[in-house]
Amino acid sequence: MLIGDVARRSGVSARMLRYYESLGLVRPTGRSGSGYREYADEDIRRVFHIECLRSLGLSLRDVGRALDDPGFAPGELVDDLVRRTRERIAAETELLTRLRRIGASEPAGWEDVLQVVVLLRALGSKSPAARQRAALSAAEDVPVPVDALVEAVLSESDPSVAGALRWALAQSGPDGLALLAEGLGSPEAPVRKRAVRSLAEFPGDEATALLREALTSPDVVVRRYAALELGARGVTDAVPTLVDMIVAGANDADAADALSTLASDPASADRIAHALVERLDRNASGSPARGRLTQALADIPGDRASAALAGLSHDEDPAVALTATYVLGLRDA
Repeated sequence: MLIGDVARRSGVSARMLRYYESLGLVRPTGRSGSGYREYADEDIRRVFHIECLRSLGLSLRDVGRALDDPGFAPGELVDDLVRRTRERIAAETELLTRLRRIGASEPAGWEDVLQVVVLLRALGSKSPAARQRAALSAAEDVPVPVDALVEAVLSESDPSVAGALRWALAQSGPDGLALLAEGLGSPEAPVRKRAVRSLAEFPGDEATALLREALTSPDVVVRRYAALELGARGVTDAVPTLVDMIVAGANDADAADALSTLASDPASADRIAHALVERLDRNASGSPARGRLTQALADIPGDRASAALAGLSHDEDPAVALTATYVLGLRDA
């Protein structure tokens, strides 16, 4: 069979077959009387084997080893191919994401494209100062796609940069809320914490609704950040979590301030006083939590809180009794 016949049957060009021959991958069985290359069926099968191995990403050198080296072990090479393929896919995916983000910024010209590219690269810089400058630019000058900002916010560990990014994201409008809500369900605790802190920067009913949902999160840190922000927004659903924070001594001063803010409404004041007294009764005498609960109760206005403090002024816990007595004196003054 001549080279043209092999090319038609195999789909490999005559030029490529000659190149394979120059590398020693395929050798014609012989020559015709006119000097033309002649190939046997075994030669064609080898051509097919070469093409199959090339389709897996093997180099021609590796193809030759695989076909001719009796001791060739494919497992290690396949593992290396898997690694390189994953790296290539990751690089291509990153490029695709970058292109989509540039397209989403609706650039009017190449200057706009370059500006967005520079900013996206700065957001991924190893320098916290560069990332912070990029965050400020995103908020003031350059329209950065919101998913890029959310990604930066959820991965940022530097407190100063994180604050700038949260502010920039909030300035970009409500489009990032859905992505932050997804972040609340992340398997990584730091990401969940960053997501709820970012949600707290957004005004409006949609953000408040997401923070309400965060109160049911299995992550206690998420619940606590949500409760503090909801307390500042006047949402009484946060009361149980805020009281839990006081008992646990976790940001208890902030939690007490949030309860005091909520207690500006008389109806809420009675509910908060009841919740605090109920937890006081559940904690044993001498517990540090009882002292924190009493101090929080001192900032709650209304008759119910005053009556509870009057009872606590005779408490068997000296610290609780002293605090309650002192507060009552201030209330009566």
